[in-house]
Amino acid sequence: MDLYALAAALAAHPSIRSKLDIAATTRALSLSSGTSGMPGDDAAAIPALDGTWDLLAGEGFMPQFVQDDPWFAGWCGVMVNLSDIAAMGGRPTALLDAVWAPDTASAEPLLAGLRDAAMAYGVPIVGGHTNLRSKDLNLAVSVTGRAKRLISSFAAAPGDVLIAAVDHRGHYRPNFDNWCAALDAPHERLRGDYEILPELAEAGLVDAGKDISQGGIVGTALMLAESSRCGFDIELADISLPRGVAVDRWLRTFPSFGFLLSVRPKRADEVCSVFAARGISAAAIGHATDTSRIDLTSGGARATFWDYATAPYIALAKEIAHA
Repeated sequence: MDLYALAAALAAHPSIRSKLDIAATTRALSLSSGTSGMPGDDAAAIPALDGTWDLLAGEGFMPQFVQDDPWFAGWCGVMVNLSDIAAMGGRPTALLDAVWAPDTASAEPLLAGLRDAAMAYGVPIVGGHTNLRSKDLNLAVSVTGRAKRLISSFAAAPGDVLIAAVDHRGHYRPNFDNWCAALDAPHERLRGDYEILPELAEAGLVDAGKDISQGGIVGTALMLAESSRCGFDIELADISLPRGVAVDRWLRTFPSFGFLLSVRPKRADEVCSVFAARGISAAAIGHATDTSRIDLTSGGARATFWDYATAPYIALAKEIAHA
């Protein structure tokens, strides 16, 4: 494998470069990681009076994806929002949807996907917005949640073990790098799997991480590293792959259940064992460094995927207090 070509191809891939849009938006809105809600995390975290956290997240979808596979887009509207809440160490409380469609018939599969996923995961849809006079089919979904203890994008530290926890019991959806391990799973298992993250947080085993999103393992590691002002070395040989999946595709894959966790070394084995007990692949794939780089390593070779010091990615690093 040409490690340098792999790193360059990943850095140029549209699904990874799409996250660059975040920085332009936050600049226009005058947001930083120190703004209320801690922008840059998977969900906004608002401190509650009782010492817990109220969580709020939302997702908009690529129009082509919604139009090509409306039922699955509806399902994903629920699923990806629940992943954002879990990634914060939280539990979801309610969902809101915004649907645009040319007519009732066009909206039906999209709404069915939303309904089916909400029932599967046991989270109610409590309202939203509907427009059945739109030229195109489109979707946005928001979620509320609560957390007792946070898992944060801003808490990774040099020396941490980087753990990838991904449900391999699935397959790719046509035309996209979306790995779906949810559609055939029993509903009880889906709900129980999302309990893992808040339970790890509440046990004091995990305080830093993100859900693996459209940027895949490497893009998510980059967002986590930049937010926390650290780097990561990722060892390709340690990445567990589903049968028949090439490492280059897996590194940019958006899984239905997947999280990167930056864990203190003495806790890493216990964290992996919690996922393994539920049949979810979890393994140490690298470690946090005191650099600004995401480096891929293999067989003694090293190639830089991204250096956020020279090319900021989401530009929402934790703020450092100065005397």
